[in-house]
Amino acid sequence: MPRPLIHHARRLAIGLIAVAGLVCADAHADGPLRELLKQRRNQSAPAGANAEFSVDVGGATRRYLVHIPASYDATRPAPLVLALHGGGGDMQHMAKDEHYGIVSKSDRAGFIVAFPNGTGAMGDKFATWNAGACCGKARDTRVDDVAFLRAVVADLQGRYAIDAGRIFAMGMSNGGMMSHRLACDAADLFAGIASVAGTDNTLGCAPARPIPVLHIHARNDDHVLFDGGAGPGAFRDESKVTQFVSVPQTISNWVTRNACSSAARDVLAVPGARCEVHEGCRGGAMVELCVTEDGKHSWPGGGVTTLSRQQPSQAINANDVIWDFFQSVTTRR
Repeated sequence: MPRPLIHHARRLAIGLIAVAGLVCADAHADGPLRELLKQRRNQSAPAGANAEFSVDVGGATRRYLVHIPASYDATRPAPLVLALHGGGGDMQHMAKDEHYGIVSKSDRAGFIVAFPNGTGAMGDKFATWNAGACCGKARDTRVDDVAFLRAVVADLQGRYAIDAGRIFAMGMSNGGMMSHRLACDAADLFAGIASVAGTDNTLGCAPARPIPVLHIHARNDDHVLFDGGAGPGAFRDESKVTQFVSVPQTISNWVTRNACSSAARDVLAVPGARCEVHEGCRGGAMVELCVTEDGKHSWPGGGVTTLSRQQPSQAINANDVIWDFFQSVTTRR
């Protein structure tokens, strides 16, 4: 055999042995080696990109999307926001900028945003969150979504530089309800939460510390009724939802839990919307409510989605209001 071919065959053989060794190591590795191999398989997405990752929780593999803003700098820990989709939705739906505009807001403000996927009725689709009294398969099968979302945060902390003091959650509808549950069960991890069109339907709530809460709701919401109950726009199968807690009761719950001493103070009044805040709460926490006059069950400032097909209120932009709230939380701590 000519000498060049001998050298080529030798290099090929060495390469095959190395690959075989890596495969065997992957199959039998323990401890640090297994973790190193996992890290090599699951590289983080670069700044300005999107990626999909998974975590194993309770014997199930759960997925999430993440968007890294172009301004991300690994030497400067960034804020992290979990954005939770509504009942019947999924992570891809929530991440579509024409629907919610969250990715664009991430790029402008410089926070990392993750879009976890709830428990789907068909694969990852038609997914719900176990927020307590609601909703669907996640509630009925008692999925531990608090553990899942903690795992998402931990996984991201292993991939990116994240500011542990600026980890937040926000959600739409059932995702907003799940944000309320995180405020109850994971106040040690999250610096604040925001909910749009999803009231507090937790079954029990004992936060580890006072936690800032923002709630946004349309007065004419036809799914989660402002004054309580499930409206005609909710799931057709009433057994998949609940008689939702009202918006006033939700705010009252958090004012009590955070031991707020002040009466509500108006902080925003524009045509079609107003916001008021309860301050004087323990630990510098606050409770804010923003109400739009129209928009029904939708994300203010967003677009018409394929799920609700309703025109959101444009009186305020939910992303701007939420990010301003999260920023104010940071400065008060």
